[in-house]
Amino acid sequence: MKLLVVGAGEMGRWAARTLRPVADRVALADTNPQAAMDAAEAVVDGRVVPVDTDETFDCVVLAVPIPAVADAVAGYADNVPEGAIVDVSGEMGAPLAAMAEHARDEYASFHPLFAPPRGPGRVAFVPGDAGPVVAAVRERFAAVGNDVFETTAADHDDAMGKVQTGAHAAVLAYALAAGDVDGRFHTPVSEPLAALARTVTEGESRVYADIREAFDGADAVADAARALAVADREEFDALFAAARDAVDGDSRVGGADADDDGPDSEATDTDAAPDPNDD
Repeated sequence: MKLLVVGAGEMGRWAARTLRPVADRVALADTNPQAAMDAAEAVVDGRVVPVDTDETFDCVVLAVPIPAVADAVAGYADNVPEGAIVDVSGEMGAPLAAMAEHARDEYASFHPLFAPPRGPGRVAFVPGDAGPVVAAVRERFAAVGNDVFETTAADHDDAMGKVQTGAHAAVLAYALAAGDVDGRFHTPVSEPLAALARTVTEGESRVYADIREAFDGADAVADAARALAVADREEFDALFAAARDAVDGDSRVGGADADDDGPDSEATDTDAAPDPNDD
């Protein structure tokens, strides 16, 4: 497989390293040439190509920020006359719509629900128009220990509003409200919240802003917090019971935040380079 990875951030490097064993050689492109060169050095036999390359490939993986991915699909579709164009951006609706319009052959969307340093983990997958190249990518992601599960773009993007935008808003709001707390006073509830806040704020604000703008969810957290803040005892008990029922009902899979950030995935969004037209 002749492979091009667009975006030399964390997620682009992860995709390049993971897919290297099934590729003859990996090419990387990034609007930051130094980032592309550094990423190529981290991949055995990696090489750098310009972002406006007219070279053709069997597979192009787009590891670019969420706002850039639809334009990247249109920009790189001609580089894959036969084969697959896939993305690992973290959103699925818009990329898949762009692929349906522009892709010449196979296409699919993958979202690693973790930051690369915290992998392996779960990888959401929407096949789009899948064939042997998409199958090879999926099999390779699974071969390194990831749980690759099939879903729909609508279900994925709806969930991301809750487990990414909503979770990030809740964690950051706690950090802003709590401020600087003497660690000796932390409880079994507050201590992991403070740790999550540290994890989130180690990342780039751009990544979290991209996620917030892509998916609804922050307002729902704000509304819930306000309802709890003004509830009388009876209303509080009802809200508490509703929260318990919601947690008890979430029994399909346990685990970390969807990007566990980064990011998940990035991080899913990811720490990837912006567009063939950006990072």
